[in-house]
Amino acid sequence: MAILEEVKKDYGQLKLYVNGEWVESRSTDVYNSVNPATGETIATFPSATEDEVNRAIESAQSALAVWKGVPLRDKARYLFDLRGKFEERFDRLCRILVQDHGRTMGEAVGTLRRCIENIESACSALLLLTKGDYVSELARGIDQTLYWEPRGVFLIVTPNNIPMHAWSSYVPYAIASGCPVIVSPSKEDPVCLQAIFETVEEVKGFPPGLMNLVYGGRNVNAQILEHPHVKGVGFIGSTGVGLKLFSQAGRLGKEASINGNGKNHVVLMPDADFDSAVNGLLRGCYGMAGQRCLGADNILIVGDESYDKFRDAFVKASGTMKMGYGLDESTELGPLVSERGKQNVLDFIQKGVDEGARLILDGRDVKVEGCEKGFFVGPTIFEDVDPDMHIAREESFGPVANLIRVKDLDHALDLINNKDNYGHSACIFTKDGSAARKFTKQADVGNVGLNVAVPQPYAFFPLGSKNESAQGCAKSRIDSMRLFLDQKTVTERWV
Repeated sequence: MAILEEVKKDYGQLKLYVNGEWVESRSTDVYNSVNPATGETIATFPSATEDEVNRAIESAQSALAVWKGVPLRDKARYLFDLRGKFEERFDRLCRILVQDHGRTMGEAVGTLRRCIENIESACSALLLLTKGDYVSELARGIDQTLYWEPRGVFLIVTPNNIPMHAWSSYVPYAIASGCPVIVSPSKEDPVCLQAIFETVEEVKGFPPGLMNLVYGGRNVNAQILEHPHVKGVGFIGSTGVGLKLFSQAGRLGKEASINGNGKNHVVLMPDADFDSAVNGLLRGCYGMAGQRCLGADNILIVGDESYDKFRDAFVKASGTMKMGYGLDESTELGPLVSERGKQNVLDFIQKGVDEGARLILDGRDVKVEGCEKGFFVGPTIFEDVDPDMHIAREESFGPVANLIRVKDLDHALDLINNKDNYGHSACIFTKDGSAARKFTKQADVGNVGLNVAVPQPYAFFPLGSKNESAQGCAKSRIDSMRLFLDQKTVTERWV
């Protein structure tokens, strides 16, 4: 398969995008963006100053009134033009995502398809979900109308694991709702967001200030959310950081959509198609190097015979995955997004060893030819995992799988529902419809998979996470229209 070229070796110092212009920051607080496959710096970027952040907020506030006055059909056309620009730049955006984040090329293609699907979904939402309701002659001579109106300017915070996908899970819907945004990306992969905004800039019709880009992390995010013009926040990332933003939003009386950590389970029943389960779990456990919200962590296997059969096949398949730089299209597993992320996963694995779990596949000392400075951890599999262990309760955020024996489906559901406070996803592999129905109704999670290892909702479904995995009034994607739109009723008498 082909080895693709990098878009650039060095992207230089990134600029802010404020009021429709690329702006050189005056900040002396500058960070490096590193290619996680090679360990090489590919860009530097500034933490925006307080004045620069305020300028972004003011430009967004000015754009609010302008965008309100744009006819609905024109708004839809501009959004659809944005979809076209993503298609035109598809390969470029994929390669930048691989270089800046560490994806494989296949994973990058999937991500960009998701981005385009979200823009398409936002176009549909613009035409359908912004419509109001009207009742004539509600009482004698009285009519009543419900209007949907944009709340105002929003902060959108994108994480290091899904920088482009997270942008698309909020921003197109904000624009469809009439809300300007200020996007604050993770410090690990800011080049991805620069590439997104270069694509946005190609669309003719968006008013200056409708979409703004600033860098800086938690202090900048807190400053933005504190500003009276800013009406709320959309966030995908860790539960810890999300709860701080949620608390700040609550204190200020602002809206929030918070997506946090998870600890996801996959149940294998004795009647499962084990070949399908093995193939699915290679993606579920190791896709995006394990850095995905809906990825699998705990594999709960019913029956000793099933356990032995699955373990042997899964270890064999995991051990043959090709690791490397994602621009080599034959690569199956890329690096962690950062050196810190790699160290966190190594610490997690060591914690499992210290707790007494047994490593049957150890990915800690992998060597990747040509990528010796990259942040790689190979597929890692534990068995003899007690459900009370740290590694069974907390998210590894790396290519780590725990094999856990369970007696039956009830035992599995008890572990899923009672051993942690998260609620992203749970999946089951079975041919038994009654077992699948029971699992669907009783698993206390927001996203259920039947004979799939990653229950990824389509763009026009919400990411239905629960418990400590999500807080706020909306759950991203099309559900974020509830975040951005407010209601107004008009009662009128003319008789």
